Amino acid sequence: MVIATSRYVSQLTKDTLALVLAGGKGTRLCELTEDQSKPALHFGGKFRVIDFSLSNCVNSGIKQIGIVTQYKAHSLLRHLSQGWSHLNRDMGEFVELLPATQQCSSNWYQGTADALFQNIAFIKEQKPKYVLVLAGDHIYKMDYADMLAQHVQSGADLTIGGIEVPVNEAANAFGVMQVNENGRVITFREKPAVPSTLPGDPSMALASMGIYVFNTDFLINELQKDADALDSKHDFGNDIVPQCIANCEVHTFRFRDPVTQLRPYWKDVGTLDSFWQANIDLIEVTPKLDIYDNSWPIWTYQKQSPPAKFVFNNNNRRGSATDSMVSGGCIISGATIDRSLLFFDVHVHSYSTITESVILPNVEVGRDVHIHRAIIAQGCCIPSGTKIGLDHALDRARGFRISPNGVVLVTSTMLEKNRKLSPWEQAGQPNQDNIMHD
Repeated sequence: MVIATSRYVSQLTKDTLALVLAGGKGTRLCELTEDQSKPALHFGGKFRVIDFSLSNCVNSGIKQIGIVTQYKAHSLLRHLSQGWSHLNRDMGEFVELLPATQQCSSNWYQGTADALFQNIAFIKEQKPKYVLVLAGDHIYKMDYADMLAQHVQSGADLTIGGIEVPVNEAANAFGVMQVNENGRVITFREKPAVPSTLPGDPSMALASMGIYVFNTDFLINELQKDADALDSKHDFGNDIVPQCIANCEVHTFRFRDPVTQLRPYWKDVGTLDSFWQANIDLIEVTPKLDIYDNSWPIWTYQKQSPPAKFVFNNNNRRGSATDSMVSGGCIISGATIDRSLLFFDVHVHSYSTITESVILPNVEVGRDVHIHRAIIAQGCCIPSGTKIGLDHALDRARGFRISPNGVVLVTSTMLEKNRKLSPWEQAGQPNQDNIMHD
C-alpha cells in the first residue's frame, strides 16, 4: 500500500479534480428537505452534511473541487460561500459552484451522469489526469489519496469505492458489486431487492459508496457515449457503471480502516431514521466517527455564537446535560438534557426534559415540555406543556411525522397548524416564557 504522505501520492492528488454531486432532493427525509437539498442539512451540532466530503478532499490534498448543485440550492450556496471560499485560487486551489445553467442543453440536470456531461467544458478547462466523483450527502472520513494510488497502480479505467454493509441495509438502497480475487468488478446491480452477498459471508454485501475515480479521457468518452444513447437514464449506477464493467477495466477500492482493516464509519443519512441515528452516534463516549481528531478536521462555517449556558441549580429546577452535545448559543434554563444533540442557539426553558433527540438550530422549547426520540426542525417554537414522542397516536393526531423506527419529526409548519393561542396571547399580553433565563 502506498503511504499517503509520499511525494508520489501528493502528485496524484494535485492531478485530480473532485466533482461533488450535491443536487439531491432527499425525498425520504420528508419535510426536512422541503426547502433545501440533502447535502445542505445541518449535522453534528455545527456542520452541514456536505462538509464531510469537502473536508475529506482538502485533508487528502485534493484542492480543485467543483460542486454540482440543482435542487433548492440557496442555503447550500450560502453555506459554501461563507465556509468554503478560503482556498487560494492563485495556488490552483478552488471550490467552484456548478449549478444547472443549461449551457449545453435546454434541460436541467437529468441524472448524475448528465450533470457531469453538462460540465465537460469545466473538466477540460482544468486538465486533470483523474476525476474523483463524490456524493455530497454521506457522513464519513476517508483519505481519497489511498484510493487514487490503488487506481493508478491497478491500471483501471474506473475504480469504485466499496464498503461492506449488511444485506438488509443494501436491499433497495445501494448499488451492489461482485468482484473477483483481483478486485475487478464483474457485476454491478443498482439497488437490487435481493443483493448479491460476499463469498463466505451471506449476511454482508459489497455496496457502492457513490465514489468513483476515472481517468479523465475515459470519463469524457463515456459521458459523451451516454449522452448520445437515447435509452439511457443518464445515471452512473444505472448506465455508466454497467456499461464500463462490460467493456473496460473496472476495479473496486474497499474502504477499510488502514490500521485495523475493519469497516470504518460510513452513513448515508437519506432517511429520518438514519439522520437521527448518525447524529445520536456522535454522543457516544467513544463515537465510531471521531470529529475531535485534530489530524483530520471537519471544516465548516459556523455562526459566531456565545458559549452554551446552563442556569439554575435548585433540586427541582437544574440546568443540566448528560451524555449530550450542546452547541454555542444554547441556554439550558432549569431543564434536563440527556443523550441528545442540540445545535446552536437553542433555548430550553425550565422544568423541560429532552431525551434521545436531535434539536436543530434556533429552536425555543417552552416550560414543562417533554421530548423523547425526536427531530425538532430548525426554527421551531415548542409551546409550554407540549409532549412529543411519548404517545405516537397523539403525535400523529397533531400532524407530526413518525418514522418507521419511531422517531418523531416536528417542523414549524406542523406546529403552526396545531397552534392555539396561549392565555396571555388571548389577553394581548407578552409571552411570559420568553424571559431570557426563565
